[in-house]
Amino acid sequence: MYDYDLLIVGSANADLVIGVERRPGAGETVLGSDLAVHPGGKGANQAVAAARLGARTALLARVGDDAHGRLLLDSQRDAGVETASVLVGGAPTGVALITVDPSGDNSIVVSPGANARLTPANVRAAAALLTASRVVSAQLEIPLETVVEVVRSLGPGTRFVLNPSPPRELPEEVLAACDPLIVNEHEARVVLGADAGSTPAQWAEALLALGPRSVVVTLGEDGALVADATGTTHVPSVKVHAVDTTGAGDAFTAALAWRLGLGESLAEAARYATRVGALAVTREGAQASFPTASEVAALCCAIPGDAASDSGSGAGRTPGRKGGSGTAPGASPRGESQ
Repeated sequence: MYDYDLLIVGSANADLVIGVERRPGAGETVLGSDLAVHPGGKGANQAVAAARLGARTALLARVGDDAHGRLLLDSQRDAGVETASVLVGGAPTGVALITVDPSGDNSIVVSPGANARLTPANVRAAAALLTASRVVSAQLEIPLETVVEVVRSLGPGTRFVLNPSPPRELPEEVLAACDPLIVNEHEARVVLGADAGSTPAQWAEALLALGPRSVVVTLGEDGALVADATGTTHVPSVKVHAVDTTGAGDAFTAALAWRLGLGESLAEAARYATRVGALAVTREGAQASFPTASEVAALCCAIPGDAASDSGSGAGRTPGRKGGSGTAPGASPRGESQ
């Protein structure tokens, strides 16, 4: 019996968000909206998204002993996330500087801060938490050696999910543990290097050849491609009016990981996760945009021809081809990806 459906090991940042008419070019200054401060970070986002859907969720992360750290802890607790393993101090809380244009697309620069001090020793100290979790999800806004230690500390039967964002080459032992490895186009090309190929099917095939047990390639307005040893399945998306794409990819990943832990197939879990991502892009902010299970079910019922159940075949927006995995693809007010 697992104490937690999902353990997130990852980053926690304060998101500093400014709306702009267009993002500046090199050497250029543009005026933006008033600054908004939101709790964020890929790890913290995933934890809140999963808890809001109803998953028993814990977070292993590090924040600073400062106002941003308190904001992040309050957000986690308000969502129902177990925060006993969130470490405090050692460096300022990580910060993400985010610009959002009128289409809802964004650009992000991250200062890791305390996230860079989440160490393999911290993972070893939390060994009991890892073995008590049905699924463990990680990202790369924390040190890679910490993710390696997570893989080495997994309990028997625990499933490991990785979104390699920001992307980099991955050790074989990390790739071999991924079930699935979740990437968008940019991340796939970085992980694969010169052998990336030119189509999503080629990316999925090449990624599987590196050792993951399964792969999810997110395709923006085209949905997602899921692949494992049994074959490849395309999961379609639906168009929505995108307001802010920040954090939508994290919501997708959290929903996917949770549903896999419930015993759904990769394709079934991806169908559910796309609806979660769809709802997230229709609202401002990252964690504030994440839906509840009842809201996901309502979207399912609103999609013509979709089954009125929380595991039906409707699909929503997924992380984009070019943006970071913490975001959904850029969308116009008509919901068309760019």
